[in-house]
Formats: sequence, C-alpha cells, structure tokens
Amino acid sequence: MKRSAFQGVATVVRFNWHFYVLALAGAVVLVFISRFAPAWLALPVRAISIFTILSTGVSLVATWFAYDASGLYRLHWLTPWLPEHGQAANIHAGFDETTPLLRAQFPGITWRVFDFYDPVKHTEVSIRRARHAHPPAADTVPIATRAFPVPDGSLDRILLLLAAHEIRDEQERIGFFRELHRGLTANGLVIVTEHLRDAANIAVYNLGAWHFHSDTMWRAAFEASRFDVVATFKPAPLMTTFVLKKHGVPA
Repeated sequence: MKRSAFQGVATVVRFNWHFYVLALAGAVVLVFISRFAPAWLALPVRAISIFTILSTGVSLVATWFAYDASGLYRLHWLTPWLPEHGQAANIHAGFDETTPLLRAQFPGITWRVFDFYDPVKHTEVSIRRARHAHPPAADTVPIATRAFPVPDGSLDRILLLLAAHEIRDEQERIGFFRELHRGLTANGLVIVTEHLRDAANIAVYNLGAWHFHSDTMWRAAFEASRFDVVATFKPAPLMTTFVLKKHGVPA
C-alpha cells in the first residue's frame, strides 16, 4: 500500500517512455546538425536542443512534485467530501492505482470499481502499456461510457481521478456524465480530478498539455449533463478537482 518516493514520476516515464526517447533523440540530432550548420544557424539550433532537454527535465521534476511530493495519493484532500458510510464508485480508464488506497483510507464506504477503457475509442499507447502491466482487479466491472450499469440514484459518491480526460469526444463525454447523473443519489457528489490545459500545465508539459481538457471544456460538459460545480480546488500542483452536484439540489 505504501508508495515509493518516486513512484508517480516512474509510472509516467514507464508508460510514456516514447516521448522521452523522442525528445532525447531530437536533441541529439539537433546537436549533430549544428556542428555542420553555418554559424548563423548553429546557435539557434543548439538553443532549441538545450531547450528540449531542459523542458523535458522540468516536466519530470514538476511531475514528481505533483504525484509524489504533494501527498496526492494520501487522499486526505478527499476527506471533507466523502461520508463515513455509503455507496461509492471509483471509475478508471484501464489503470487503477487508487481503489486499494480508498478502501484503506475510507473503510466505512462500500467501494465499487468500474473501468470504461475501450481500445477502439481510447487509443493512447500509455493506457495499453499500463493495462498490460497492471490488469484490472477481479472485482472491476468493465463498462461502456454510454451505459453505466447501476440502478438509478444508487450511489452517494462517484470518483473519477485522472481518468475522464481519456474520453476525447465531447458528445461521448457529455453522455457519460449524464449516465453518472442518473446513477447518483439526489444529494450525491461526483468528484473529478484532472490536469487542465491551462497556462501552468502548458508551461510544464508544452504540447503534452493538449492531451488535457480546458476548464471551459469541463464546465461545458458538466452543464450539459445537468451538474453544478459545488467547489474547485488544487489537491496537488498542476491538478484541479471539481466537485459536482445535481442541478437544482441545494449545496
């Protein structure tokens, strides 16, 4: 159950190693080109090479702060939003690091685990690697984003921790959250934690930040699926949590 000091950043590198290989290879190629380029071109080519190496290093350091140094996986930031007892769902996209932690941290809650990973729709190579290395637990229920197999109004809490961004299509995302709306009790909450495509994440991850959705995109999906945002906060650097309730229900 205890995580190592570098487990988060090691996991990111393990499942996304192709990005780091490409960055290093690109930097080496640029240095090689600069040796044969005219003086007016050599300097900017070398500068781009140095920038590539430095930005890759910055992204790894920032990832360590976000995943390992922040206490994200101690889950204390969830305590104000979870009941002592109740029915809850933890939904992931093919790689589940949090269910054992949630069950240990919040033992009074009955946790159900769902996996919406679809290799046809969700084509990120990192998910395939993660799923191959860590197959879903035996009690995980595979689901489609268009159909959430729970009775209406049966769940007090629904958690999506660093998972929902894998739903790339806007209409699929809205349909999925409408299904969550159906399965939630009248006074229940949905808790969504994600990186955002914002200035901070763009500065750290550059083009990689376009894998995330913007705050505007998330809020549009929540509104279209009849949710209100009760609260937003930062559980860790570079991450944002949205707490959602059903529209029209008093906070």
